[in-house]
Amino acid sequence: MTDNSALFQLGMDLDVPGTTREEEYNNNVVPFARNDQAAETGEDLLADHFIIKNGVACAGTHLIIDLVDADGLADVDLIDAAMRECVEAAGATLLHIHLHPFTPEGVAGVSGVAVLAESHISIHTWPERRYAALDVFMCGDAMPEKCVEVLRRRFNAGEVRVNELLRGSNL
Repeated sequence: MTDNSALFQLGMDLDVPGTTREEEYNNNVVPFARNDQAAETGEDLLADHFIIKNGVACAGTHLIIDLVDADGLADVDLIDAAMRECVEAAGATLLHIHLHPFTPEGVAGVSGVAVLAESHISIHTWPERRYAALDVFMCGDAMPEKCVEVLRRRFNAGEVRVNELLRGSNL
């Protein structure tokens, strides 16, 4: 076995078959945004992916999302499809998805992440409580808020709680 200890700790041991689902990186989709200095001086767009949101320069928007009274939270295929739809709706670039169903599969929860060029979407579910916890963090031109309605609809959530953080504010 190759030493991929960092990947193994993330559940992505490359030598062990699993539920990993991969996408090729599309090098043609790379958003850029101006920082305050560039906006004031009219300089070319900078490749640091920082944005201005609500008048605040930041790395991006991080949504902490709770789905309450939700369905399908043990269904790996549904979760995979929902994450892919979130990526598409947000205008983000999918690099890799890894979902890990706990046993017994189809009954116990699922934990996973979609790695994006713009950052990530992560999920952990408790189907027995009809609850899921998600993190949706995106930088650049991606629109993570577009994921909220996708998640509400895909999981038929009775309630969706959202907290927004502007990461790296005013650096």
